[in-house]
Amino acid sequence: MIKIKGLWWKALGAIIFLYVLIGGMTVPLNSGITYTNPSNAKTGQRIVMEVTGYNTHFKSALQNRAWLKADSSHFIQATSVQQNDEMHVLLHFDLPFTMPSKEKVQPLTLIIDNEIDGAFVQPNALFVTVSDSLQNDLSQWQTLQLGSLNKKSGLTFPYRNILNETIRNTFFHVALWFAMFILLIIGLYHAIQYLRTGIYDHDIQSATINKVAIMYGVFGLITGSIWAKFTWNTFWTTDVKLNMTAVAMLIYLAYLVLRGASTDTDRRAKLSASYSIFAFLALIPLVFVIPRLTDSLHPGNGGNPALGGEDLDNTLRLFFYPSIIALVLLGMWMSQLKIRYERLQEKIFQNQK
Repeated sequence: MIKIKGLWWKALGAIIFLYVLIGGMTVPLNSGITYTNPSNAKTGQRIVMEVTGYNTHFKSALQNRAWLKADSSHFIQATSVQQNDEMHVLLHFDLPFTMPSKEKVQPLTLIIDNEIDGAFVQPNALFVTVSDSLQNDLSQWQTLQLGSLNKKSGLTFPYRNILNETIRNTFFHVALWFAMFILLIIGLYHAIQYLRTGIYDHDIQSATINKVAIMYGVFGLITGSIWAKFTWNTFWTTDVKLNMTAVAMLIYLAYLVLRGASTDTDRRAKLSASYSIFAFLALIPLVFVIPRLTDSLHPGNGGNPALGGEDLDNTLRLFFYPSIIALVLLGMWMSQLKIRYERLQEKIFQNQK
């Protein structure tokens, strides 16, 4: 392992993590929509849509505008907007008799815009059933120039209807797993080096770094379970991603049992190094391959995308990537302290022979 001397990198890790903790918890979320009613309508109807916003300023804004979007080129604008308070607004729409799509049921996306909150959307806010009609007139639909929409000023995190404020857990839950994988790779390197050279110090470094990585994995499971409770209303599901990750962590927990089961130093080191290689090779298909072969609630698997678009926009990246760096540096700091202790223990043992 490349030795990093001095205190600068330790202080850097602590400072970056403090930056993530403070900034990640204080930057506000963008404006969004938490509730709309009705959710279903028929073509040709006049509807009044009740909307509940999040971090919105409907009452304070000088002009609130709203549209229902069928596709990238067909929009209908609200005929009137009634602001009840900062978070509640009533939108009046005259639905056209003809829909751009030939589908029997057409989902429409709601777009709201004002000069304070900027523009924000609610996908599939209204499902319109096409009634039997001989009309084929699309003149009621209009084209919306995206350049005419407002942009919210200041630094904000994206609003996701399911995640809400828990999107901040990206800096901890997801970053913990990234840091864990980096530490496991470093631990794997030292395991291979021990088998190749027989130098016992590599076993000390491999075991210590693996233990810190396993601790990160346990914290990752805990933060993930808390996140699941808020978003899925349960701490654990039968989701393939969660189950395969749990199996992978059990394999690594068995690594700790294996090290504690033998008092013979050389035998323990060889078994641990060999098992470390097996555990890492098992981790790859369990976490990255199998969950992608089936549907999964967990982002990044089974057609459920992650780390892109609204899930990880540029504002989240300002804290997400530094969080990974900070956790890796702090993990190496903890590992270094333990490695120094183990080296002293080994010297005392050698001197007593």
